[in-house]
Amino acid sequence: MTNTNTTLRQLSAFVPIILSIAALALVLSRVALFGAAHQADEGAAAHLWQLLMAMQVPIIAFFAIRYIPQQPRQVVPILALQLIAILMACAPVAYFHL
Repeated sequence: MTNTNTTLRQLSAFVPIILSIAALALVLSRVALFGAAHQADEGAAAHLWQLLMAMQVPIIAFFAIRYIPQQPRQVVPILALQLIAILMACAPVAYFHL
């Protein structure tokens, strides 16, 4: 049996977290540079954020399908961490109505 730290080292475990952090940094930098004013046209930042978030779905699905049958106790905390990272990336978008 492997522990959670070893499972977290799998590429499909930590890449979604990195993508969420990148999406969060993108939103926060956009708000810091240009303010939270709503624009009529979605800019490049909005499209990039959408791509970063959408890319996570197949990676997380692969991770869950691949590792839950083998190590459910180690995978559930990582899936929770991935979900928290996604919620953190979505929070400023929802808060600022971007």
